[in-house]
Amino acid sequence: MTQAISPATLRAWLDDGDELALFDVREAGLFGEGHLFFAVPLPYSRLELDAGWLAPRRSARIVLIDGGDGLASRAARRLADLGYFRVAVLDGGTPAWEQAGHVLFKGVNVPSKTFGELAEQTYATPHVSALQLDALRKSGRKIAILDGRTVEEHHKMTIPDATSCPNGELAYRLRAIVPDDDTTIVVNCAGRTRSIIGAQTLRNLGIPNPVYALENGTQGWYLNDLALEYRSQRRYPTEVAPELGTERAAAGRLLARFGIPTLTASQAQHWIDDPARTTYVLDVRTAEEFAAGTLPGARHAPGGQLIQATDQYVGVRNSRLILLDEEAVRAPLVASWMHQLGFEVAVVEEGIRARLQLTAAPAAPVQAVATVTAQQLRQWSEAGQSFTLLDLRSSAAYREQHPQGAIWATRLNVVARLEAAGQAGAPVVLIGDRKGEASLVALDLREAGVRQIHAVSDGLATIAAAGIPMISTPAEPPDHERIDFLFFVHDRHDGNREAARRYLAWETGLIAQCRDGELARFRLPASFQAAAG
Repeated sequence: MTQAISPATLRAWLDDGDELALFDVREAGLFGEGHLFFAVPLPYSRLELDAGWLAPRRSARIVLIDGGDGLASRAARRLADLGYFRVAVLDGGTPAWEQAGHVLFKGVNVPSKTFGELAEQTYATPHVSALQLDALRKSGRKIAILDGRTVEEHHKMTIPDATSCPNGELAYRLRAIVPDDDTTIVVNCAGRTRSIIGAQTLRNLGIPNPVYALENGTQGWYLNDLALEYRSQRRYPTEVAPELGTERAAAGRLLARFGIPTLTASQAQHWIDDPARTTYVLDVRTAEEFAAGTLPGARHAPGGQLIQATDQYVGVRNSRLILLDEEAVRAPLVASWMHQLGFEVAVVEEGIRARLQLTAAPAAPVQAVATVTAQQLRQWSEAGQSFTLLDLRSSAAYREQHPQGAIWATRLNVVARLEAAGQAGAPVVLIGDRKGEASLVALDLREAGVRQIHAVSDGLATIAAAGIPMISTPAEPPDHERIDFLFFVHDRHDGNREAARRYLAWETGLIAQCRDGELARFRLPASFQAAAG
């Protein structure tokens, strides 16, 4: 039987120094409206798919959190099926936590974003405003604008003339973009965090160039009525000069500065094999490099995103991280930030070529779902065969286009959707676009008594091509039902100025919300620790 713990017990567990996985099992929209500071999002819709790599040890101590509606107990049963045996739920969920006098935090990646604000204060990272940068661009002065986000985010919209260079790649690729020492460098992101971390990365490396963070990123640019650039294809050069002596020396100084060890393969294997500790082995290089070859069993965690969105890659507090690259530049750089974020972190000799044996994460024990092609689906319809079509894609994708008659559903509400439609006993056909999620929904449907379940095998595009009528419903599902969508984050990029202002105010206000020891986890320099004490 799953243990239910009080907010006081959870508060004590958060402070006891032992490993703890704190998983919030609500969907993204609900999580983002208010969650515990160190909660890691593990939505029920993907629970068995993601639990194994977020908490790779089945003996991990886990606490599940919901909105006080019993979802955590339901999720606990699923984790027990995976073999986890130290699972508890927070009694009363987030409402009980708040009623006990603790703070709930809005937004996503809260620890990393709070850390970014602290880093700016600690290091006094210099910044320029949007108007100052616009003046610099027009002045004729040599300037390089580097976008520290992912290439995909850069392509969506960026500062004019900016070059995509994710923060985790800066130490490795900078001189291929900015070969001289007198060009002024400005790092931008969409808001604040990656601008700050990117600029401070270059300063910590000791490069002689003037370096600034763009205050408030693309949102600040937009709010000052400056035109953004869309669909930019500028990005860092793929090829890097083979001589990296200067870069390796700077990376080595970072390891020494923060006391981060370089492990031998034997020492790293000892970490990995320790049954009492969780160790994540993460390849911090680009997706293309990872796909071309890595240490078997390592997970991909691009360095800039590992710093920016740590809770999407590491599920267990007080765990260990081993970071891998192939050139001894990127892993040390990322390790320097992960150390300051509070993790026990190391790099390993030989990087991705180290001779290490990694254990596979627990597999999701779900049954395969029978498939049906779009053509078969059309034939069923023409023959008058009764079935219910459930669209499991995002609410945004459903609004844009879906088969006529399809019902939007998530794993969380799929049974209720069938009951509301009066179709609880009818055969069900599932449409999804993320591997494995249909199997999880089918698991719940079988438990609810649905016996005939199929999944469309070849995607939405083939449904339209098969001649099945498609429709758009811009207002359906209604906003209040879109539990997978966090308006707070997304509206700021859709021309909503007030949303952009609220988001920036949220970022800058994060530190002031912290009051339950959240900041004590970070290992920023002593000047901050003294001030925070």
